[in-house]
Amino acid sequence: MSFVIAGLDPAPFRALYGLPDAALAARRAVRVVADAKPGFPCRITLEDAAPGETLLLVNYTHLPVDGPYRASHALYVREGAEKQARFVDEVPEQLASRLISLRAFDRHDRMTDAEVAEGFALEPLIRRMFADPAVAFLHAHNARQGCFAARIDRG
Repeated sequence: MSFVIAGLDPAPFRALYGLPDAALAARRAVRVVADAKPGFPCRITLEDAAPGETLLLVNYTHLPVDGPYRASHALYVREGAEKQARFVDEVPEQLASRLISLRAFDRHDRMTDAEVAEGFALEPLIRRMFADPAVAFLHAHNARQGCFAARIDRG
């Protein structure tokens, strides 16, 4: 079964690129400079920023549903990122190198399954979850920090 792991669309973040720190703060965002790699995972490019790169730390609603599973959390995006990552039948290094909480949701946006695994073991877990026809999509979260990492859809 084929699957796609996609980065976030950069469109909602473009209005933040280049804003002064005070304007970012008014939008509950903070500019940070990566000082280590890994450690600053961009959710648009699905790559860790290199030391010295500028990112924005923002609160992002990754499950914008009108129900009990509505969810948001802090995440990083590279300032100026434009290329939305897309991995087909492949787990990007950013996920493969971390402990991941994988959550399955049905077409009603209700969680039907969840598992924690080392990122290098995600591919068979993704395929197992998608073997259930009730599963509409998956969300990957960094298990330690709890932040949203990526959405996974059927390919």
